Amino acid sequence: MSGVTAIKRAESYLANIAAKNPEFNIFVSQRNQNNVIDEVKTSALDTDKKLAGQVFALKDNFCTTELPTSCGSKALENYVSPFEATTSKLLREAGGTFVGKVNMDEFAMGSNNMISLYGPCKNPLFSPDTPRSAGGSSGGSAAAVAANMCDFALGSDTGGSVRLPAAYCGVVGFKPSYGLISRYGLVAYAQSFDTVGILSRDVATCETVFDLLNQHDSNDSTSLSDQLRDQICLSVAEKRRDDHKFTIGIVEENNLDLSDEVRQAWIKAVEFLHAQGHKVVTVSIPSVKHSLPTYFILSPSEAASNLARYDGVRFGYRAGTDSDQGVLYAPTRNEGFGDEVRRRIILGNFNLGSDFFGNHYRQAQKVRRRVQHEYNAIFRTPNVLTQGEDVNNILDENVEFERVDVVVGPTSRTTAPTHDEVNNAEASVESYVNDVMTVPANLAGLPAITIPVGLGASTVGIQLTGQFGDDKKVLEVARILERINQQ
Repeated sequence: MSGVTAIKRAESYLANIAAKNPEFNIFVSQRNQNNVIDEVKTSALDTDKKLAGQVFALKDNFCTTELPTSCGSKALENYVSPFEATTSKLLREAGGTFVGKVNMDEFAMGSNNMISLYGPCKNPLFSPDTPRSAGGSSGGSAAAVAANMCDFALGSDTGGSVRLPAAYCGVVGFKPSYGLISRYGLVAYAQSFDTVGILSRDVATCETVFDLLNQHDSNDSTSLSDQLRDQICLSVAEKRRDDHKFTIGIVEENNLDLSDEVRQAWIKAVEFLHAQGHKVVTVSIPSVKHSLPTYFILSPSEAASNLARYDGVRFGYRAGTDSDQGVLYAPTRNEGFGDEVRRRIILGNFNLGSDFFGNHYRQAQKVRRRVQHEYNAIFRTPNVLTQGEDVNNILDENVEFERVDVVVGPTSRTTAPTHDEVNNAEASVESYVNDVMTVPANLAGLPAITIPVGLGASTVGIQLTGQFGDDKKVLEVARILERINQQ
């Protein structure tokens, strides 16, 4: 990219932010515009850098030293981190220019980006007068990409928080395998699920960013070692398709109560892949029907532990103490956290209580392991984390099936709901159900990507999921599916 082109594009991004942000509430903090342009000028000259001249945004739960990291919560309002997230540093070292922080659900707990210190984020594909959900919790990241405010954005995906917003906003959203991208500097929600995700307008940009971030980080205890990464590469290479023709699985259990638009887009995607010479087969993953309750036992339990640190003593919001009682913790947490965060903390502590730990938390961990084994049983590529374990008897021995390279299904049950629909009396339950298609990949730590499939004037997100560590294959099939919109 030439320096002139990069500067013009950066200027157009800044102009879009200035024009659209007041209505859509996407960015919550920005760097100085002159500094952004100066960085782009310098970066664009160094053509050896992979991200030369490109502009990116960060979800407000990535630590940066230049802008506040509030996680969309009063508990961390105006908090500035003393260190930079590894992902942010790597992107800037590769020539990327950081433009600002974007909106999110408080502490990443939500599916519509309606629960935020800064107010709801609106979907830029629709009129702000009749606002629709941008998805959550990384709604700001998806909206920034969709509104042409940056080249790409990072979000966090705990139960679908990158893929659901990407589907609602008509962009690409990729959740890599757990442990491939460093979480150092990402504020934790549920650390055994949290995964850094990438949102962009095309798969190629997504893959470029993934390749840069896919490296071991000694600062992150969950980052996969170089030795394990080498084992993954060898395992994947053994099952490589030299003819680039893949076996695509359709999961029976995904045939839920889908909207007509979503079902039509799913059929269109399957027919397109079949027409490209790929084999399409049906597979069954029986335990995925238990994924949602399992997720909503495990993730709040981890959140209850992670959010215990916000006590008003060390950092963050501090409520005025009761002079008679000397109470600090209770009012600080009650005032600092919103309703949804408090709800999940209470649920998490309930599940971890001695009376319910065995029947709730421990059983949920068993279901999670079962889901992982069932995925292992349907994929051609073995899971290096569970090699040596017998998966042949996991599924019904009377059911014959062919092992697949990836599975394809809807990213969400419906397209983006209106804000009024989200705010109705049953909204809290319905918002949990929104994650039913995305949660299984998080339970098993698998790579998954959503691709916008055009359907008339609108788009619907279609999701591809692959074996643990087989991220490049998922991206390859995504590039194929992406061509559906060129017909």
